[in-house]
Amino acid sequence: MPTDPNKARYYRKQIPLFRLVDKLKLWPSRRGILHGIKEFDERGSYAVVITHCNKHMVVHDSKTSRAARWLRNKWYAEACPQCRIPEWKLQKYAATHFKRGYGSHLRD
Repeated sequence: MPTDPNKARYYRKQIPLFRLVDKLKLWPSRRGILHGIKEFDERGSYAVVITHCNKHMVVHDSKTSRAARWLRNKWYAEACPQCRIPEWKLQKYAATHFKRGYGSHLRD
């Protein structure tokens, strides 16, 4: 198992969506299902996201998009059973805090 999943992590609130998704490797669908990301291919202001359950999505980079808000606020109904997101990853995601003036900028 990686580092302690219950350890608090802090990230900035208004970071670009692609940096956040590349770090978390999670994607919330419109129905509230949290998917694990297998492949993330950035193409300018758009990206192709391929989940572990082989769903392909083309997404736009936006700080205020639905997906960015849902990731920051940790809104999801359930984890995708086909993606099989490990329990430690969900705990790590639950222990993550997003603050406006404090935390990592997730710079390259």
